Amino acid sequence: MLEDLQIRNYSPTTIRLYLHSVAEFARHFGKSPDQLGPEHVRRYQLFLIKDKQVSQSTYIQMVCALRFLYTHTLDRRIAIEYIPFPRRQRKLPMILSRDEVKALLEAPRTLRHRALLAALYSAGLRVSEARQLKVADIDARRHVLWVRQGKGSKDRQTLLSKKLVELLRAYWRAERPSEWMFPGADPTRPISPKAAFLAFRSAAQAAGISKPVHPHSLRHAFATHLLEAGTNLRTIQILLGHAYLETTARYLQVADVAVRSTLSPLDSLDLTLLEP
Repeated sequence: MLEDLQIRNYSPTTIRLYLHSVAEFARHFGKSPDQLGPEHVRRYQLFLIKDKQVSQSTYIQMVCALRFLYTHTLDRRIAIEYIPFPRRQRKLPMILSRDEVKALLEAPRTLRHRALLAALYSAGLRVSEARQLKVADIDARRHVLWVRQGKGSKDRQTLLSKKLVELLRAYWRAERPSEWMFPGADPTRPISPKAAFLAFRSAAQAAGISKPVHPHSLRHAFATHLLEAGTNLRTIQILLGHAYLETTARYLQVADVAVRSTLSPLDSLDLTLLEP
């Protein structure tokens, strides 16, 4: 299965998660997956939902891993019918206001963490993309930030804020990163996802933000604030690197401008409601 994933150029993170999911499936029954069939898959799905009560994202990850295993590695395509996807929950993202973003970005004590969080917001980056930023990806002359091998192994260009350039230059002068813009404890490797999450959580707490937010909330805020400022949806789609416009369109439901610019049908009625 590892070889099949590598041949199809799956990302290292996806490979690690898929193999872990299949290993947990095999460990649950104490047998090799090639000795397990559709009924075992069904029982395991119910175990995850009823007993472990895993999140939907974890459950979907397991479904994708088992579908890959039985389709490509074991060549048992008929089993796909017995590994259905769950109905997706259509939850809208929690959006940070501009004032909340300002307080959050000013909260970190170190230039490194300020620069990291500012990059997430100013360029609409995923945490995985911000981690992989290299010094050479900052094109200050063209005001462009390069995202190399983002989600789906795609390169793209996105915004490079003038304020972010100033912050990155101050950070670079202070710490002199050589290859990775945000190196980890080992300078030859980028900052870990956990370290990025902890930096965000610490900043959110210091800023007094009580909303259930996470680093990806800065990407949501980037898209929503651009939409409220009048940027067209297609441009935002390109900046975010979304494959489908409908994915970007969900921000229409959380942008304040979409709500404020729509007249309630109640206001169109000639009513007198305040008099008894």
